[in-house]
Amino acid sequence: MTDPMRVRRTSALVVALVLLLPTWSGEAHEIPADVTVQAFVRPEGNTLRALVRVPLAAMRDYNYPTRDPGYVVIPESTELSSQAALLWLAQYVEVAEGTVNLGFPEVAAVRIAIPGDGAFRSYETALSTVLSDALPNDVELPLQQAMLDVLLEWEITSAESDFTINAGWAHLGIQTLTVLRFLPAGGAERAFQYTGTPGPVRLDPRWHQAAWRFIVLGFEHILDGIDHLLFLFCLVVPFRNFRALVPIVTSFTIAHSITLIASALGLAPNALWFPPLIETLIALSIVYMAFENIIGAKLQRRWLIAFGFGLVHGFGFSFALSESLQFAGAHLLTSLLSFNVGVELGQLFVLAITVPVLDFLFRRWLPEVAGTIVLSAFLAHTGWHWMLERGSGLLQYNFRAPVMNLAFFVVLLRWVMLALIVVGTAWILKGVFAAFARRGEADDETEEREAAHQGEPAAAEG
Repeated sequence: MTDPMRVRRTSALVVALVLLLPTWSGEAHEIPADVTVQAFVRPEGNTLRALVRVPLAAMRDYNYPTRDPGYVVIPESTELSSQAALLWLAQYVEVAEGTVNLGFPEVAAVRIAIPGDGAFRSYETALSTVLSDALPNDVELPLQQAMLDVLLEWEITSAESDFTINAGWAHLGIQTLTVLRFLPAGGAERAFQYTGTPGPVRLDPRWHQAAWRFIVLGFEHILDGIDHLLFLFCLVVPFRNFRALVPIVTSFTIAHSITLIASALGLAPNALWFPPLIETLIALSIVYMAFENIIGAKLQRRWLIAFGFGLVHGFGFSFALSESLQFAGAHLLTSLLSFNVGVELGQLFVLAITVPVLDFLFRRWLPEVAGTIVLSAFLAHTGWHWMLERGSGLLQYNFRAPVMNLAFFVVLLRWVMLALIVVGTAWILKGVFAAFARRGEADDETEEREAAHQGEPAAAEG
């Protein structure tokens, strides 16, 4: 039988041994909070070069030699930094030339650098710096401030090829910002700036490649944007037939396309309070539409309300698009239109699922009026909480009256032009939808006459 006292003594001995173990130092493995990666990519002859500058401390799991009070011992750290560049950088970046995957690069050179030397102001100075002699050992460079310059190289068939880079350097820090500049052979420099890992990036995309990327982006944005989905749900709950939804969805689509394109062209205010304002108004649009469904939605004016709120949602779409437009290359307008196409495909996909589900629900489980009220009340409840939460954040901003100068009146003139476009578009839509309604009524009358005409012979035979 086990002696309880012996068990206690053994447990106490184990605890004591654990406490006497040396404390693990996490300094070499601590993940930096914010890491900025600077990179140049340039094809030269049969070589594609990538010059990368990254904080040395982001190359973790290496105990770089230091001397008091923490300065890097540069000669002894060079070999370790070469291994770190291979493990932490080269094995996380791939390049494709056309459709051919070139795989991982070769680490051609590394050099520990001082952060303020200005080497990465241009490709030429960055290249000459990474290929120059190492810093002298007497340089007093703290480990947490040291930078690592790395030259990566791939063999290519032509500098004129189309290149795609997939740099997965998000693991370098809790938040990693990559600033990448591509210098095509004989073309203008293209700059990319993104957080985390965006996946494969075509450095100089063709128009159809940019179009497809933004169609997918627009489709995914609709499926990920829960507030936009709830607004669409509000639109279709009381109207679930094709003829009623055509003017509503069309007006919403055209409206958000106007403000999306206007925002991409720089017409949206750049004040810090503008995005929270738009997010609050989007929540308000859900609340308004839900309450209108409860009270009793009018088909005759639903398209106009959808048009007005579509202008707001267009600015919301632009916030998601702003960072991605850098991947459009020289095809800005194509990418904007493609994003809109993707959004519309996403909306049609959602409607194709939602409308049959609602029809089935109202036929089998809930009376139509009661079902509309219950679903709209749930949507209003959700939108109301979002509106209060976002509105409280909006009120934290310091609103100031604009300075009445020439720049203000130039912006005001642009907004007047945008307002005229909006009013003109609404006027055109009104005429189109009125004609659409008249044609629908005429078709209904024709169907009724045909039905009555077909019933006359049957009555005569009876």
